[in-house]
Amino acid sequence: MRVPGLFRILALVFVLIASWIFIYKHSSLSMRTPRLPHWLGSGSKETRVVKTKCDLSKPCPQNCFAFKICSGAANVVGPSICFEDHMIMSPVKNNVGRGLNIALVNATTGTVLRQDHFDMYSGDASLLVAFLKQILEGTLVLVASYDDPGTQMNDEIRTLFSNMGSAYAKQLSFRDSWVFLGARDISNKSPFEQFLKNNPETNKYEGWPELLELEGCVPRKVF
Repeated sequence: MRVPGLFRILALVFVLIASWIFIYKHSSLSMRTPRLPHWLGSGSKETRVVKTKCDLSKPCPQNCFAFKICSGAANVVGPSICFEDHMIMSPVKNNVGRGLNIALVNATTGTVLRQDHFDMYSGDASLLVAFLKQILEGTLVLVASYDDPGTQMNDEIRTLFSNMGSAYAKQLSFRDSWVFLGARDISNKSPFEQFLKNNPETNKYEGWPELLELEGCVPRKVF
């Protein structure tokens, strides 16, 4: 065999071996999962959404109950009362009505005791008086207005609500907006109350003020 021919064969073998090595290394690298340095990060972080009871803006501390009360909007959208993530009253549950919507809750256990609504435009005010007088000590009272909470309001009803900690019951009148959480015979005014006067110059809706939303954390009563 001639020497030049031998060199050509050796060169061809070398090229084939070198090509095989290159392909093997390249395929091995491509199968590996690239890792970024820990200081560089992954480029994106998952956002964790914290679910709060009654969709409050922040969770309540221990030994507190979460609640949210929304008044009605004009005479179109009914009110709602949520307590410890339990929707007690709402238009969806079809258990709200014109006037005052009231839920009673045990202040120690958080158990819903009763709920009802009272027509304060053309209804019988004595029904509300009897309801309020039956409320026992250690009971939370959650109230949401709808449409008109004040036409049938009398001095006895105003006094009963005032004794539960309301600062606005004595001025509640035709088509005002009112949300309130109190308890029977508390010594101070409740910090959980909002009131908006029916005023044609400032009303958001035609003939009604805007709806009110009250949320918070009420301490559990420990006997």
